[in-house]
Amino acid sequence: MKKSLLALAALGAFASAAQAESSVTLFGLIDTGVNYVNNVVDTDAKTSGSRFNLSSGGLQGSRWGLRGTQDLGNGLKAVFTLESGFDVNNGESLQDNRIFGRQAFAGLSGDFGTVTIGRQYDSIADFVSPLAASGRWEGSFAAHPGDIDNLNNTRRINNSVKYTSNSYDGLSFGGLYSLGGTAGRRSDNQIWSAGIGYNNGPIALGAAYLNAKTPANSFFTKGEQDVVKNPIVGAFANAKTLQIIAAGGTFDFGALTAGVNYSNTQFRGVKVLDGANATFQNAEANLAYHFAPDLIGMVSYDYTWSNKLDDKKVKLHQVNVSLSQDLSKSVEVYVLGAYQKAKGDAARAFISGVGLSDKDTQALVRAGLRVAF
Repeated sequence: MKKSLLALAALGAFASAAQAESSVTLFGLIDTGVNYVNNVVDTDAKTSGSRFNLSSGGLQGSRWGLRGTQDLGNGLKAVFTLESGFDVNNGESLQDNRIFGRQAFAGLSGDFGTVTIGRQYDSIADFVSPLAASGRWEGSFAAHPGDIDNLNNTRRINNSVKYTSNSYDGLSFGGLYSLGGTAGRRSDNQIWSAGIGYNNGPIALGAAYLNAKTPANSFFTKGEQDVVKNPIVGAFANAKTLQIIAAGGTFDFGALTAGVNYSNTQFRGVKVLDGANATFQNAEANLAYHFAPDLIGMVSYDYTWSNKLDDKKVKLHQVNVSLSQDLSKSVEVYVLGAYQKAKGDAARAFISGVGLSDKDTQALVRAGLRVAF
């Protein structure tokens, strides 16, 4: 009897130790809301005008996933993440209908940092996105037009090896390389990026670079290469190379946080421009104010301008406002609005995630709910 009790106690202790050494977490969130937008082209109905609709993912994309770690001893851990994006209003998988389209990777973490392999975020998403309005409190509609600089994390990188350092008094850095995988043409579909960030006290800074070969195949999703859905990407995705440089910073004054960021996006060797480059620059300023610990308001302004494209220049001005109220640690209600004005010859507005306007202006209002788990 005593031996049996000792054996059971030993098994229980072993099970407790094994449980302490590894963990798997189920996580996710649902973000849904009602939108009103004016001056929008509906490609399915072949109409244009104002539209009321439900959409998933206003502040953040709806998703669910699994995240796990296993202690291997001597400070070394195995890590993995599987994350699936979905449209809560119809149940469809997003990211070109991938099961784990948001993230899917595994790797090792230790005193050296973290090395992971799979489908992952690039350095711009890691180091600069958290400093932009779209990456903080205003969501996808506040993304720079067409999210051409990926500060709203629209795109992920397949077949990638990624390194992320630990934090050294607030300083961190990292890089990513995606293998092209084409026999005889190593540069086809190749992507690499690198970034550095500093977050200590009231100051947060970040800068990053990305270079993608044959971006129509390696970087952009199939859906966004429609000119009506994303005019910039749809027109220039067939460039030989995409290059993005981005940097930004925020300063926390207490209840008020102020931020600025800049990006330069170049489509190099564009066929429709006879091999010339198409360059778009973005400059953003944003302010967030905590009226109370659970009530946040934000306003931001973004200016986008291009080089001469067929002797024409495009200029886009966009203002975003939002107000969000936490009902609990996991439930939030919010309202947001966006207004964009396009300037230039035959230029038309297009707020990210809405679609092309039939005029040079476009406005959106959304009321939404976000539930995390």
